[in-house]
Amino acid sequence: MSKCEIHPTAIVEDGAKLGDGVRIGPYCLVGGDASLGDGCQLLSHVVVTGRTTIGPRARIFPFASIGHQPQDLKYKGEPSTLTLGADCLIREGVTLNPGTEGGGMVTTIGNSCAFLANSHVGHDCHVGDSVIFSNNVMLAGHCTVGNFAIIGGGAAVIQFARVGAHAFLGGMSGLENDLIPYGMALGNRAHLSGLNIIGLQRRGFAREQIHSLRRAYRLLFADEGTLLERLEDVSAEFGEHPIVQEIVAFIRAGGKRSLCTPRDGHDT
Repeated sequence: MSKCEIHPTAIVEDGAKLGDGVRIGPYCLVGGDASLGDGCQLLSHVVVTGRTTIGPRARIFPFASIGHQPQDLKYKGEPSTLTLGADCLIREGVTLNPGTEGGGMVTTIGNSCAFLANSHVGHDCHVGDSVIFSNNVMLAGHCTVGNFAIIGGGAAVIQFARVGAHAFLGGMSGLENDLIPYGMALGNRAHLSGLNIIGLQRRGFAREQIHSLRRAYRLLFADEGTLLERLEDVSAEFGEHPIVQEIVAFIRAGGKRSLCTPRDGHDT
């Protein structure tokens, strides 16, 4: 615990691993199986418990609950884990749960993610890098969220659903199906409403890349033929376009949920 700042009212249990420069504020609790990377900051009233590993430079705000047993009635105390990458921001009231025996025993969260107030990541989820959860987002168990995805305030994602990289799920939406990479979904229940064009532009995707995605999207969700037939057509026509092939691979990989599709027509 050298080179750490620990407030007198905080409790750090024996066995906890603290990196250099860790700061633990008033009334925090760090469990004996927890590990905090260099430069982590727990502002106050934060609980980090269970077999939880948090990467360097995390900032965790009051009343966050990190690593408590999952909200799964089948959980029987198995030694599952929760792992967060570097540079994550965890705001007030956030809950992040470890895995379960029925889901692989581990919940993973990547680097540079932001979880705003009262958002939740359920057991056995896998969240990529640079993901943003707005306030009150609810991610049920066994979900996968790709890099750079954004989930708007109050949105809910059903268990086993997949959210692709660079996708956007609008606020107050209820997602019951898989959302393709670069896609945008809105509504209750959520439907695919085009591509996340604003997100693509903000992240510096070239105009030509966005135009290719638009054309592929229109073909993929056209009225003619089956989805499988259209998928093969898109795969062949855009064989030299990596970001289109990312969508093709996502759909081919499948999952336990159906694919989120446009409500009517092929919105762009």
